[in-house]
Amino acid sequence: MIETIYFGTYTRRLSQGIYQADFDTETGQLSNLKLFAAEPSPTYLAFDQENHLYTVGSKDGQGGIAAYQTDGTLLNHVVTEGAPHCYVAVDENRSLVYGANYHKGQILVYKRKEDGSLELADTVQHSGHGPHENQASPHVHFTDLTPDQYLVTCDLGTDEVTTYDVNPEGKLNKLTTYNCSPGAGARHLVFHNHYKIAYLICELNSTIEVLIYDGVGAFEKMQVISTLPEGFNDFNGTAAIRLSQDGKYLYASNRGHDSIVVYTILADGSLELLEFVPTNGKTPRDFILSPDQEFLIAVHQDSDNATVFKRNSDTGRLAELSNDFHVPEAVCVTF
Repeated sequence: MIETIYFGTYTRRLSQGIYQADFDTETGQLSNLKLFAAEPSPTYLAFDQENHLYTVGSKDGQGGIAAYQTDGTLLNHVVTEGAPHCYVAVDENRSLVYGANYHKGQILVYKRKEDGSLELADTVQHSGHGPHENQASPHVHFTDLTPDQYLVTCDLGTDEVTTYDVNPEGKLNKLTTYNCSPGAGARHLVFHNHYKIAYLICELNSTIEVLIYDGVGAFEKMQVISTLPEGFNDFNGTAAIRLSQDGKYLYASNRGHDSIVVYTILADGSLELLEFVPTNGKTPRDFILSPDQEFLIAVHQDSDNATVFKRNSDTGRLAELSNDFHVPEAVCVTF
């Protein structure tokens, strides 16, 4: 069976925007790369259930979000002065789309119209800083939903995970704030699909914090585990984090060590290191598990290649199949 896979990119060197390719779910082979839409540095992508595509977007030197139809036709941009967003997520129940703006330290909420186009509904400005040199100001890196439909944000600049209630019109009301380790740099968060546990990947200190989630917006630290092997002292910044559908294995990417780290999830939701797997590329900023969970595809910002791994669903381990599929400046991958 052939699935369509999409790539978000930077457009600083070779890339022209959003790309798509064919992925063979029998063999794991990627083929037929082509441009889906020309867009300046569409670094994160999210589809809704009607297959509208929402992406980090820019227009006339201003940054924000862009909406596209299934065929790549532009619906609209919603932009303001300054840099574009770094994360986009869809809220089907409320017909909203969320954006995280790293450079401005903002959360943006957009109302989704009937045709899939967007209009701004709310903006929340974060404040504060952290002890690391990259934490002089707030840097919101993630805005997505909890299992119980609150909005949760990760702020890399302030070491905070903040939960908001969202009203039907898209207005946000702050509920709780969890403080991760000072200087850790909260980046992305995933929730376990069976336990009341969340996994917070921290970019600046290369750790994952395992958090107990109370179901009403609050978090409590349970475990901190490194994403790196002992003795590795060179530069590293973590990036993506994904959970297997069966809830048994967690995967995260290292930029610098250039690897995928794999963990076994124990009965209490805590993590145990399983393996480190080289990605055979430079700067694996994102990766995705295939819909059937049989493969993992990692993309590289600085070496312009995608690496495909066969995944053993029983053991969670990865075996490389290929690393030579060209995707320029890829930093996001999704089906």
